Amino acid sequence: MSKQILILNGSPRIHGNTAALIDAFTAGAEAAGHTITRFDLAALDIHGCLGGGRDPRHPCVQRDGMDAVYPAYMAADVVVLASPMYYWSISGQLKCAFDRLFAVAELGPDLANPVKDAVLLMAAEGDTEENFAPVRAYYKALLDCLGWKDAGIVYAGGNMAVGDIQAHPEQLEAARQLGAAL
Repeated sequence: MSKQILILNGSPRIHGNTAALIDAFTAGAEAAGHTITRFDLAALDIHGCLGGGRDPRHPCVQRDGMDAVYPAYMAADVVVLASPMYYWSISGQLKCAFDRLFAVAELGPDLANPVKDAVLLMAAEGDTEENFAPVRAYYKALLDCLGWKDAGIVYAGGNMAVGDIQAHPEQLEAARQLGAAL
């Protein structure tokens, strides 16, 4: 069954290692018949959460780059969180946008988040289990609190400079296979 997949790219490098993971994932997902909507968050004008909203046409009181993201988020079956590792977590760009998605939960009287499947794609300089442990814990806690299902993770360690991931074709293949398997 075809799925609507929303990719939130938290990398400021439009052609960096995270983007290469996204491209590989997208190739697999599109080959499997899924529809992809991608937002490169660093290119959007997105501000931090101010609280408030509750208008179904504009879930948040702010008018900014999130206005384009909200409809895609509400329609998505799968949300892909794609980010380089910054201080053992997701990037600020991704965290800011994700915080703003709470406005959608505020549309309902019970403040329930829409239930989604989730994927995590992460490029990082470090490549040990210990390096990814804080991200793993955050991602698990986030999904547990939201009631979302983990549909897969690709941790791509050993990638610092733009293009480093090209020396790790197995990481790109893992992303492609994950996209194809959804």
